Amino acid sequence: MKIFTQLRKSNTFCLLAILIVLKAFLKLQGIETQIGTFFDIAIGLTILILVLLTFYFMHKDLQDYARELEESREKMSNIFQALDIAVWSHDLVEDALLITSKIETLYGYSLQQFYRDKNLWKKVIIQEDIHLLLERQKELLKGNAVTSIYRIRRADGEVRWIQDKGFPTLDAKGDLVHFTSVLMDITDRKESESLYQSLVEMSPDSIAVVSGGRIDYVNEAGCQLLGAKTQHDLRRIPIGAFLDKATLQQIRERRAKGEPVNRLEFVMHNLKGQEIQMEMSMSDLFYEGRPAVQVIGRDITDRKQSEKSMEMLAYYDSLTGLPNRYKFRKYLGELLRDHKTESFVIMFLDLDRFKIINDTKGHTIGDKLLQRVADRLHMSITGNGIVSRQGGDEFIVLLEYADEKEAKRVAGDILHAFAHPIDVEDEQYYITPSIGISMYPQDGDNVETLIKNADTAMYAAKERGKNTYQFYTAHLMERSARKMELENDLRKALIKQELQVYYQPQIDLQTGVVIGMEALLRWPHEKYGFISPLEFIPIAEETGLIVPLGEWVLRRACQQNKQWQEEGMACIPVAVNLSARQMQEENFIDMIIRVLHETELKPQFLDLEITESMVQDIENSTVILHKLKDLGVKLSIDDFGTGYSSLSYLKHLPIDKIKIDKSFVDDIIHHENQGAIVKTIIDMGHNLQFKVIAEGIEKEEQVQFLMEYGCIMGQGYFFSPPLHSKEMKKFLSQDKEVLERT
Repeated sequence: MKIFTQLRKSNTFCLLAILIVLKAFLKLQGIETQIGTFFDIAIGLTILILVLLTFYFMHKDLQDYARELEESREKMSNIFQALDIAVWSHDLVEDALLITSKIETLYGYSLQQFYRDKNLWKKVIIQEDIHLLLERQKELLKGNAVTSIYRIRRADGEVRWIQDKGFPTLDAKGDLVHFTSVLMDITDRKESESLYQSLVEMSPDSIAVVSGGRIDYVNEAGCQLLGAKTQHDLRRIPIGAFLDKATLQQIRERRAKGEPVNRLEFVMHNLKGQEIQMEMSMSDLFYEGRPAVQVIGRDITDRKQSEKSMEMLAYYDSLTGLPNRYKFRKYLGELLRDHKTESFVIMFLDLDRFKIINDTKGHTIGDKLLQRVADRLHMSITGNGIVSRQGGDEFIVLLEYADEKEAKRVAGDILHAFAHPIDVEDEQYYITPSIGISMYPQDGDNVETLIKNADTAMYAAKERGKNTYQFYTAHLMERSARKMELENDLRKALIKQELQVYYQPQIDLQTGVVIGMEALLRWPHEKYGFISPLEFIPIAEETGLIVPLGEWVLRRACQQNKQWQEEGMACIPVAVNLSARQMQEENFIDMIIRVLHETELKPQFLDLEITESMVQDIENSTVILHKLKDLGVKLSIDDFGTGYSSLSYLKHLPIDKIKIDKSFVDDIIHHENQGAIVKTIIDMGHNLQFKVIAEGIEKEEQVQFLMEYGCIMGQGYFFSPPLHSKEMKKFLSQDKEVLERT
């Protein structure tokens, strides 16, 4: 086609056509002269020129074609070099073999070696994979393209995975006349797949793939969990066979909304009928070319039982089985918040002669007496209320939907129940209760007020001779008057700088070295002497004084610690207690930053202590605690085990340390459970990767017990009471001298 195009462009065809037309015209006119002869010669010359031009352009086209062919070959070679594949093309009729150079990279042998030995590709296949070639050959002879995956041993001895895709060509008789194979190294992919499969199969979690609502694959852990012997037993079983309708509906609703299904907890029954508590997460994937869902499940039965045990320890009294003070306060708070009843009665009970019996007969008798008391109280209210042990020999009864008449009746029943002696180990003990009664809503509209007023009324009952009950009334305002007096005096004391900060050393139980100290607020009142923090701190909380008071303590503690460090004392953290009221302040974080900046104390030497109840507002608390952690300060939970924190979110908080409450430390030597709660808290702290410190240590036996079970930090009167700053400096100096001598 190019030749005719070139000839057309030369105009030779046009010239020839014109000459032929003129010649024909002259002939039609009957003109046979020399002009006709001229035209014959011209036409002959033109044809000759056309022939010459044809040969010229044919030669030129062949050169162009050769050049284009070479360029195409070069491009094709570049493409093959760029791709990590080798091509093997074999004309079986002519026995002509074409192999691309990439085969040298894949196999480690030269092209010449493959051309010399056409079976070399087969000889390097690992013996265990040779059987694949038989099945491959059968398919190729049928004219079917086939993909084989096998291992080869390269010239350098390295084993590699090869993907071999073969394309056969059959003639009209059905004989194989040509064969092309595309070879690719897939070692990295196979190793990744093998690693992933190993991880899946060895995973302790159950991993399954579900499509169309049925199980396509499940690992070994999943087989065991679901109660099957093999994966085959579970294949294509509906997942609904293990999930109840509510759980399935929840999953459908989440996925319909595009919400992730993460850490979903539910109860299932496996093929053996066993009940298992599960935690499950789901994610979309493609499995064998079709959309599917990967399900990862974990048996959390043990964890749930542990949480239940911890809840029992946290919310129920281990001796009597009654709700403890924290469970009671939580329930009462919910009752008030949800307005479940228009009226109810709080009874605060204290046993009149229990302390004498407990001290003279011992704690074993005392504990059994408390158990009998709990039984009698429970029987006395006959299901009309809740009985709670607050601690020691104090109990609280809550009567819902009760008025003053009902309160008197129940109080009388309780007193009557204790008119008879209690038998313990063949001896009889007479125990009588003093009962204080407050009523909602007339005597208070919050938990603290109602309990406090019932407590006030209980003391009035004791003053009346014990073994009686007393309603809270207006004439019981002496305590309130003292409270108001202390509130006014506390404001003055803060302004006049009459408050003092004492320090109690925190000790490494193994070495006896001081590793920290806790700042404790003390109030030397000019009229009443030292006022207990248990009395004035609640006043500060209620009035809001705790905010300036807390900042003052924080500043003094940081200043003092910085000063001691500059004087050469040990660089140790000082622990300062925070209140929930402080954390509610908008500028709380700014206040911490300002105090650290102004006192020049490095953040790592400040340990902020919070209580479990302060993290109930988990969203707000998490934000604040993470901001504090970002400052570099340490964070501790004080009086751990006495609040009602949930382990499900406690483990996600940036906590460094938990402090075992003194009441639990006392149980080490004063309670029949022999420190069981302390052991549990230590184990749980270590599992959550928290440091653990015990407070209120008073006996050598407690120190030995704590060290034996892994708690190596503590504080208490066994080492030192809270000390004035001057005394604390001497204590630190002595500790420094001991370290220098050693």
